[in-house]
Amino acid sequence: MDVDVKIPAALASECGGARHLTVTVADGADLAAVLDRLGQAHPRLARRLRDEAGQIRRFVNVYIGDEECRGLGGLDAAIGPGQSVQILPSIAGGA
Repeated sequence: MDVDVKIPAALASECGGARHLTVTVADGADLAAVLDRLGQAHPRLARRLRDEAGQIRRFVNVYIGDEECRGLGGLDAAIGPGQSVQILPSIAGGA
């Protein structure tokens, strides 16, 4: 199954400037499998998304369709046919 992964401009340099990537995973795969495949192709991007323990970094939000992955089971969240994954770094600011 092919999964479309949307990359934010802030991280595009970590994957050759691409803003959309397609990764192929087995049917019924979870988010971890998608990020593993993405990391195989783009190791620099993988280091920005996951920590040393393999968990999604706290300042990175990953959406499956319109739902943030942490509410769907995190890395165990199922990816269905036709669903896309969107990566968004958290934005913080102050005065």
